[in-house]
Amino acid sequence: MVFMKNNDQEQTLDNSEEISLRELILKLIGWWHYLLSNWKIIFVAGIIGGVIGYTHAYFKKPIYKAELSFALQDEKSGGGLSSALGLASQFGIDLGGGSAGGEFSGDNLLELMKSRSMIEKAMLTPVSINGKTETLAELYITFNKLREGWKNKPELKNMHFLPDADRSKFTLKQDSILGVFHNLLITNNLTVDKLDKKLSIISLKVSTTNELFSKYFIEELTKVVSDFYVETKTEKSIKNVSILQRQTDSVRRALNSAISGVAESIDVNPNANPSRQTLHVPSQRRQVDVQANTIILGELVKNLEIAKMSLLQETPLIQVIDRPILPLEDERAGKLKGIIIGGLFGASLISIMLFLRKNFKNIMSGKN
Repeated sequence: MVFMKNNDQEQTLDNSEEISLRELILKLIGWWHYLLSNWKIIFVAGIIGGVIGYTHAYFKKPIYKAELSFALQDEKSGGGLSSALGLASQFGIDLGGGSAGGEFSGDNLLELMKSRSMIEKAMLTPVSINGKTETLAELYITFNKLREGWKNKPELKNMHFLPDADRSKFTLKQDSILGVFHNLLITNNLTVDKLDKKLSIISLKVSTTNELFSKYFIEELTKVVSDFYVETKTEKSIKNVSILQRQTDSVRRALNSAISGVAESIDVNPNANPSRQTLHVPSQRRQVDVQANTIILGELVKNLEIAKMSLLQETPLIQVIDRPILPLEDERAGKLKGIIIGGLFGASLISIMLFLRKNFKNIMSGKN
């Protein structure tokens, strides 16, 4: 009896599933016939959507995309240079060649290129456009027609970002506007990413409605970041080279002076009496200075050359592979594409509205 009860339950479940599936199919067929009965309305909505899509594609400004890729320089030291740097460090001489600036390497460099300070420097860089020199910030304001909206705002009406302006003297409003530009650029226009996670090649893409801005901005941003990157990483090495160069020049002057002193001492007593040793003391002192300065100069010259090799190894940090070339690729919305997308959207929208209206009527009339 228990088995018979279980069989009856299974049969009841199968019948329920069969009824539910049949009801779903019948509802789908009913909806299809309902939409077919309103094909004229759907067709007109599709035509209207297609017209709107065509109009949008016709009047929409083209988007110009500039792409630039670069590779980070390999920082692995050669065997000879590493040995020389290690030998120098044993004597307490720091000639650089370390990992200074490593905090900006790898993925951190991606964030550096999107930082406000780097983008601001790029935006305030003057460029020549049609014989007129202006900053990229002014060009950005012009092609986005921002001044038209600033006419009724006295604090913005006469705001300008002139070439070679002193950044430290900018007003709070200018700082605020530059901050807005930064947010808009990194949100809507700038993309920074690695071409491959395993490679050190980084790609920048800038898409705006102004062809020249896209090209100049991506080039200036790369240059600003590159200069900052090089300056940060090589700052210590440059100081070491400068110090060693001054020391080398100083010792070389002292050596030349000592050599001249020996000659002058001999000229004073060209035929000095051998029995009077005091006459030879000045020249002997000068000769000791010559020998000492010669040894010191030799060591300084070696250390200076090692420091220069270390500095040369660290620069340049960024090697551009591909840069944008005019005319840039423009992403125009095709008119045919606009018609198709607009037509499908219009037809789909009116179909959903008809479906909702039918369900609403069924609910109000008490039908399932």
